Amino acid sequence: MDFYQFSTPFGPMALAEEHGAITHLYLPGCPTPRLVSHPTPLLLEGERQLLEYLGGQRKVFDLPLSPQGTPFQCRVWQALEDIPWGETRTYRDIAQAVNSPRGFRAVGMANHHNPIPIFIPCHRVVGADGSLTGYAGGLELKQALLSLEGHIF
Repeated sequence: MDFYQFSTPFGPMALAEEHGAITHLYLPGCPTPRLVSHPTPLLLEGERQLLEYLGGQRKVFDLPLSPQGTPFQCRVWQALEDIPWGETRTYRDIAQAVNSPRGFRAVGMANHHNPIPIFIPCHRVVGADGSLTGYAGGLELKQALLSLEGHIF
């Protein structure tokens, strides 16, 4: 695994890649592997695209992603990738999208285990009443990301 730490307006973040695809994005305050930071062309491109997004200059990412999870988690993560920039969905919406209409709690757990947040936009999932709910990077970061996309809270 190649690993690269860098600075963002929200604090230090890090990316990891394996076999030519991004496998992890570590948000500020989240534990990172004990590896020496080593930028690769793909990790530098991931940093560039992420910083463009955080600066309001990018709406869509164009990177090879390879999250590892259960088949259900992978279906949820694919559904998250289908949420357009500037829109949100509820946990129930995602559960229905993955043909598990009563599985909204399982969707929440899959979101919690999303290894590539922001690129796989779990921050775009909100509570049934539109409220902000848990986020690995904290609710303040989730609110900031949604604000970048035009949501006002």
